[in-house]
Amino acid sequence: MLVLASASPRRRELLTQAGYTFQVRPAHIPEDPFPGEDPITYVVRLAREKAQTVYRQMSAADPPTEDAGHLAVLGADTTVAVDNHILGKPEDAADAMRMLRLLSGRSHLVLTGVALATAQGTEVAAEVTAVRFFTLAEREIADYVASGEPMDKAGAYGIQGRAARWIPRIEGCYFNVVGLPLALVSTLLDSVNGPINSASHPFKIG
Repeated sequence: MLVLASASPRRRELLTQAGYTFQVRPAHIPEDPFPGEDPITYVVRLAREKAQTVYRQMSAADPPTEDAGHLAVLGADTTVAVDNHILGKPEDAADAMRMLRLLSGRSHLVLTGVALATAQGTEVAAEVTAVRFFTLAEREIADYVASGEPMDKAGAYGIQGRAARWIPRIEGCYFNVVGLPLALVSTLLDSVNGPINSASHPFKIG
């Protein structure tokens, strides 16, 4: 049984798109970075903590979770980094505008940590994608923030939404920028359960 330890609708959509069956059980943990923590260490730590928290909760369930012996919990965390500075989800509209001004006219990194917790332990990995932004006018920033789209997204933008028109190129995995690097996740799942195109794969649809 595969469980996604995330409330993100984008991660649910991507995992479904990739052909997996799963349950959703968000992990409720603190997500503030530690002092001096670099972005890649931060996302990998949070992905691991999310996966392990939900795995422990479901393994300790009374009555035991169905198929507990085959339980696999997927955790993920995505952030944006500019000059090694973490840009998480904006606190308010002013914070979103600040972030978008930092991204304007330059490249930044999108980093996602992923972790898979099973009875055998926890495997972790990370994906990094470089994203280039056009230079944004203040009016464009204000209108975008007023739309509400940036408020639940790291770095205050969604590449799959209105911000797509400001991104002339990326280097790396597109799905990573949306919130879940599917090829990397598939590799982790395959390492535990075999390729998804195998008829015996427990997470395959059909």
